[in-house]
Amino acid sequence: MSVSATLEESNIAAANPRGRVILASLIGTSVEFYDFYAYATAAVLAFPTLFFPTGDPTTALLASFATFGAAMVARPIGAMFFGHFGDRIGRKGTLVASLLTMGIATFLIGLLPSYATVGWVATLMLIVLRLAQGFALGGEWSGAALIATENAPAGRRGWWGTFPQLGAPIGFIIANGVFLVINTVWPGSFLAWGWRVPFLFSAVMVIIGLWVRLRLVESETFRNAVKADVIAKLPLAAVLRRNWKGVVLGTFYMLATYVVFYLMTTFTLTYGTKLPTDAAAAAAEKAGTPFSASAYVPGLGIPYTHFVLMQILGVIFFGVFTLISGPIADTIGRKKLMVGVTVAIIVFGGTFDLFLLPHPDATFEGALVQAFLVIGFTLMGITFGPMGALLPELFPTNVRYTGSGVAYNISSILGAALAPIIAVALWSATDGDPWIVGVYLSVMGVLTLIALLIGRETKDVDFHNELA
Repeated sequence: MSVSATLEESNIAAANPRGRVILASLIGTSVEFYDFYAYATAAVLAFPTLFFPTGDPTTALLASFATFGAAMVARPIGAMFFGHFGDRIGRKGTLVASLLTMGIATFLIGLLPSYATVGWVATLMLIVLRLAQGFALGGEWSGAALIATENAPAGRRGWWGTFPQLGAPIGFIIANGVFLVINTVWPGSFLAWGWRVPFLFSAVMVIIGLWVRLRLVESETFRNAVKADVIAKLPLAAVLRRNWKGVVLGTFYMLATYVVFYLMTTFTLTYGTKLPTDAAAAAAEKAGTPFSASAYVPGLGIPYTHFVLMQILGVIFFGVFTLISGPIADTIGRKKLMVGVTVAIIVFGGTFDLFLLPHPDATFEGALVQAFLVIGFTLMGITFGPMGALLPELFPTNVRYTGSGVAYNISSILGAALAPIIAVALWSATDGDPWIVGVYLSVMGVLTLIALLIGRETKDVDFHNELA
């Protein structure tokens, strides 16, 4: 059966109800980011011990972060694969497939044996499933963004594009909330079995997400592309031939966003919870284990549960400002808003020592760290929110899934995959001083700012007429 005939059969309703569109774009990305954050948290707290027992804690942490980053390499491949079918046969079926792939991979991580049980085979299986997670997420974001923006009312595409973005803070809060409950209720069982629960729990969320998405119909925008007979046979080739500038600009648009995103979630968790050198030496002496101060990178020593609660408070600001950014982008334009917030991110990168250096007054130190998290996550919301509309607006309908997905996910390699690894390496090189990590963020912000100044304003792009 042809794509056109399939659409005629499935689209009895003229359009998707607004509530269904918002829920479908929101719940899918919430599930996907929940799964991703569950891994990110476990990569800090459990996986260095369970899957990378190198004997050196910093090396184990870097190895764990490397598998976290490996998924980012798989994301552009997923964007090309799911983008091909999303632009060829429609958004709905592709989104269902990406969500199902992510859910299965995450559930299986919760069933993995540890290195102590089966040796390197456990590490290999973890890497394979992590790659599957990245492959699925590569196809998820752009499809969710298109479900929202291609169904948006006139003049409100920026606001509707924030709903799939809102899945990131929601997924973070749920994933870390589950870890927090486990650490609080069963603190002695976390490494034994508690770390598995968040991964297994994802199955419930996936089922809900699938139920919502299966009730969607294709957008009028995609139906118009089918009727106009402009569906690309090879969307990736068409993007690279005619829309490569959009891919390059979109990649750099997202760069600072990705770096600040993963510094605020992954690096800060590591830096905030790792013990100061004196405390680590005392703990090692008490346990009767050898300790080398020269090989140890100190942190602030904030208890895990306390620090996660601080992060969750910051992520609430992330969610609020993600929603706020949409109407602002619809009013003043994407470019003005993004230039302003990127300049703020560059300045923020120069404040790491102001907020994150250890202080003899623990209360004052905690207040500074909390202020740092609130500011960082607020900037994250303002820069992340408009991306749900901005990146799709760089591409015509017949290659929009592929183009926006490839740009978003190539940037994930340059920004998200490398950010935790570079941050830990820089932090180690400065013996625990985070100032150089902030400089790294500022440099990435400058690259994003240059791209934004080169790019055009896109808020008035007509999705329905951009078919070729």
